[in-house]
Amino acid sequence: MTDKSSDVRLAEADALRAAGHPELIEAASHIMAGAFGKAEPLCRIVLKRDPLDVNAMRLLAEIGMEVGRLEDAEALLERALQLAPDFRLARGSYANALGRRGKFEAALTELDALLASEPAQPGYLVLKANTLVRIGDHTSAIAIYRDVLARAPATAGLQMSLGHSLKTVGDQDEAIAAYNAARAMRDDLGDAYWSLANLKTFRFSDEEIDTMRRVAARETIDREDYYHLAFALGKALEDRGEYEESFTWYRRGNAIKRRLVAYNADENQADMAKLSDYFAASIFASRQNAGYQIRAPIFIIGLPRAGSTLLEQILASHSQVEGTQELPDIISIARRIADKKRAGDQSNYPLGISGLTDSDLTALGEEYIERTRIHRTDAPFFIDKMPNNFAHIGLIKLILPNATIIDARRHPLACCFSGYKQLFAKGQHFTYNLTDIGRYYADYVRLMRHWHHVLPGHVLHMQYEDVVADTETQVRRLLAHCGLPFEEACLRFYENRRAVKTASSEQVRQPIFTSGLDQWENYEPWLSPLKTALGETL
Repeated sequence: MTDKSSDVRLAEADALRAAGHPELIEAASHIMAGAFGKAEPLCRIVLKRDPLDVNAMRLLAEIGMEVGRLEDAEALLERALQLAPDFRLARGSYANALGRRGKFEAALTELDALLASEPAQPGYLVLKANTLVRIGDHTSAIAIYRDVLARAPATAGLQMSLGHSLKTVGDQDEAIAAYNAARAMRDDLGDAYWSLANLKTFRFSDEEIDTMRRVAARETIDREDYYHLAFALGKALEDRGEYEESFTWYRRGNAIKRRLVAYNADENQADMAKLSDYFAASIFASRQNAGYQIRAPIFIIGLPRAGSTLLEQILASHSQVEGTQELPDIISIARRIADKKRAGDQSNYPLGISGLTDSDLTALGEEYIERTRIHRTDAPFFIDKMPNNFAHIGLIKLILPNATIIDARRHPLACCFSGYKQLFAKGQHFTYNLTDIGRYYADYVRLMRHWHHVLPGHVLHMQYEDVVADTETQVRRLLAHCGLPFEEACLRFYENRRAVKTASSEQVRQPIFTSGLDQWENYEPWLSPLKTALGETL
């Protein structure tokens, strides 16, 4: 709701007034303010009075999307459209829900239907561009963003979206211009400063750093803008060698972000232990006839900031391999098996796998291939770079037994501190505290040790420092594991102009460099909690 264009908001308000619903007008204002707990009861009051009220259904679905109840939201909107097929606001919300659930083709079909009668409607155009971004079609998305900016009042949010896509396709100068345009509209827009810092190659001037300090000191700044600014200042001061103040800002940004995310290190450790307990070697021996036998997927797993984007760029430079992005589909399948209806429910994963037949597992493998088809073309192999899939190697080998798996590993202090410095767009909640990230790394290493034990030879361990020290040897080793012939283009990966969505996008467009290997040493005086948490892993 919060990123809607003004004309969509006006149409919504007019529709609610015409329906004679003061409760829903109030609910809509609460949703715009992010007060979903106040909005939901008002919608339910109207639905109790009239179970067929499509306006109440749509607003309740909007709340569901905001709080993560995407399946419920989709079902509500489907019901609303059954009752009122011409309810355009509901159809727009339905397209949004489909996109949020990864049903991109269906979402684009709905949006094209809306745009057929209103081709210049900015809200639907932006939603289409956002959906195209999610399938990796940044070129088409950029054209739409620019078209909307040319014909409608510019917003900082739209400039930011344009900047993100320009960064992804490697047009850094234009991306910087878009981010600067956004902060010119709102000088306290922390995300604009962080997005510049997150290019990794951008350097702030003395004046810009002073401006960030002044903005961060304002009493009126909200916490989201503040923590974005804190991470940006941490990076800006790191680039200047002012490590003590840099760490102060990193620590401030992480402390605020940590309070806003839900993460429990004890629960994570218990979940990793459940995986080790369940996935014994006998599980794989008993399921030799299960799974979709295709060889196409190459999974690059590990921790964020461990060098996985570099490995992806190397492989995607091969003529037979296509790079996609961090695909959520394996995690989605695992969550479906887990069958958790609410946050406090007991997870049925991985035990629920025991209730699946060999045919069920094969069908899940086929489903994964079909769901990811929209992200790729016709190359024989494609890469799924979701790092968190390291927890699901057992599931991957049951549903896609011939898939290739590569573990991107980096020195624990280098990897963990690089993660601590990174403000992630979503997920990776363990990175906002030094103890949490150290424990997570240790849990990951223990689980990887287990996978190597029960699936010997199935996972290739690629050490980032080794790739930097002897690139050709490691590239040949990587290609051999994937069953691919050596190609010189893989050594010139930095010439590949493909879209790269991660924080390392600009770094992998340059030749291998060694300057980043030991950056953590500049912060060693403040890393005791991390060292303690890593324990024997160090």
